[in-house]
Amino acid sequence: MMNLRRTSKKQAKIKLALQGCAGSGKTYSALLLAYGLCGEWSKIAVIDSENGSADLYAHLGNYNVLPLQDSFTPETYMEAIGICENAGMEVIIIDSISQCWDNLLEYHANLQGNSFTNWQKVTPRINAFMHKILQSDKHIICTMRCKQDYVLNEKNGKMVPEKVGLKAVMRDGIDYEFTIVFDINMKHQAIASKDRTNLFMGKPDFTITPTTGEIILDWCNDGVNVDMIKQKINAARTIDELTTIYHEYPEWYQQLTSDFMQKKMQLQEEQNKPNINYNPNFIRYGNNVTTTCKN
Repeated sequence: MMNLRRTSKKQAKIKLALQGCAGSGKTYSALLLAYGLCGEWSKIAVIDSENGSADLYAHLGNYNVLPLQDSFTPETYMEAIGICENAGMEVIIIDSISQCWDNLLEYHANLQGNSFTNWQKVTPRINAFMHKILQSDKHIICTMRCKQDYVLNEKNGKMVPEKVGLKAVMRDGIDYEFTIVFDINMKHQAIASKDRTNLFMGKPDFTITPTTGEIILDWCNDGVNVDMIKQKINAARTIDELTTIYHEYPEWYQQLTSDFMQKKMQLQEEQNKPNINYNPNFIRYGNNVTTTCKN
């Protein structure tokens, strides 16, 4: 059943991607962003598939690292995300998700039969991986490697080759999945190529700092959260009022189902409860009612 509802800004956990060539500073920038998002290094975890690159910045703080050694399947990444969630991490950095796509491309290439129909064995797996990221109740920052090329630019009267990033090594259209996508160049400067927050779109190149994460966190915290909705549920006085609240937040049905059901049962019990006028001046003895008077 479809229900029309009024729009409202919900509090959210950011799902952000950083893409750039090797050496552009993706891992370092992700760590600074993560610190700005939570303000505590011990609440940050890096799922590292880049041969220990996360440990290169240990001087920043005591963040956590979960290395992926030999298996870069979507299922391995999903298991790693679950481990970080269960450990109470507030920000999860996946550095990077490009290895996951490389793994799936290799898997697809080794399948027998029709190449086109074989994608039916690949697509559900990458979809499940992205669903795990998007449905997580943690902030998640993903890095993506870009295919690179060189262009000649003039510098001090000479033509000097410079490395430039091209397309990210990931499934086509993956940027649509993220709230923000930052492109990082070889000068370690970022520009937003996709930004649903409108905080960075159209702005000139800038260097990512913890302040960037703090700005994003303010945007995430601006709006309604689950605790606010629970308060509205508890304050509902009628089943009609409770039903209106239920249809207002369909994206949180799963988290709030038990709260809605408990409140509905409470309201139904109150609705069916007989009205008893209690007057301390009336005492019932069997079938007789006696009135007592106070002097």
